[in-house]
Amino acid sequence: MNKLNKYLIPLVKILLSLAFLSAGAFKIIGAEQMVGMYELIGWGQWFRYVTGLIEVTAVVLIWLPNKQVFGSVLLVCTMIGGFITHIALSMPGAFAPVVLGVLAAYILYFYRDQLGDSAKI
Repeated sequence: MNKLNKYLIPLVKILLSLAFLSAGAFKIIGAEQMVGMYELIGWGQWFRYVTGLIEVTAVVLIWLPNKQVFGSVLLVCTMIGGFITHIALSMPGAFAPVVLGVLAAYILYFYRDQLGDSAKI
């Protein structure tokens, strides 16, 4: 690990953890804003719980040895879905999933060796 990544990887993981733990917790506990957003999406409130659980689980995984790649894949996929949803429903704030997705993709790229030889890019 080079000197830049030595400090950047933990910083990015902390930023992702703060963002997704808070967002995931708000979804799980049923914060009014999240309930309203998922009503607008129209898939029902069960999807809010699933998304919140995925976000919190992904945060745990990005800190566990040899599981970081799985957590970052979950976050990247979640942010792709978030971006598409924002665009499809003309919701404001479509830039946030892009930024968080890029940060998660950086973690994914850094831990890509955990995927094994057949899945490497």
